[in-house]
Amino acid sequence: MTESTSKRIYTNRLELVAATLSHVRVELETPEQLGKLLNTQTESEWPPGEYDRGAQLFFKDKLEEGGADVIGWYGWYALLRCNMKVPSTLIGAGGYFGPPDIKGEVEIGFSILSRWQRIGLATEMAIALVQNAYFDRRVKKVIAHTHPSNLASRKVLEKSGFVFINLDEVSGNYRFESYRNTELQTKI
Repeated sequence: MTESTSKRIYTNRLELVAATLSHVRVELETPEQLGKLLNTQTESEWPPGEYDRGAQLFFKDKLEEGGADVIGWYGWYALLRCNMKVPSTLIGAGGYFGPPDIKGEVEIGFSILSRWQRIGLATEMAIALVQNAYFDRRVKKVIAHTHPSNLASRKVLEKSGFVFINLDEVSGNYRFESYRNTELQTKI
């Protein structure tokens, strides 16, 4: 089950932290400093996958435009929660492409460092982001896009309750959608 506050989301294994402008600015300068700001370990391969400099700049620009009101509607950092064997570690990033649009849709994205893939953490993060979006009553649907060749992302979306809708012929990406669903409450 997911527990959410406006700036943090807790799941069984993860703590998701909403990115602030300070986080993203530090990350763009020196990713190692991001770990210190988040009070967690970072790994040398940061940032993960599609969470590249372009995504970081997008989040920075949106946070500059929207200020404190939009924190939580853009980037989120995924920290593997500490336990007796492993200290807290920054393992991924994800989030939304903005607040709900006029139709009540929000889009999510996610990326996990390769070392932490294939153990369900991306699915746990995706489910948490979906549930968090539905805490806002304006949200009627959560969508996601992935390239047809990205089998891992497609599997995460399917395990997270998304349904394949179609292939967008303009972008070449698959569109997936998720609707309010209480079954997700028991998956993480």
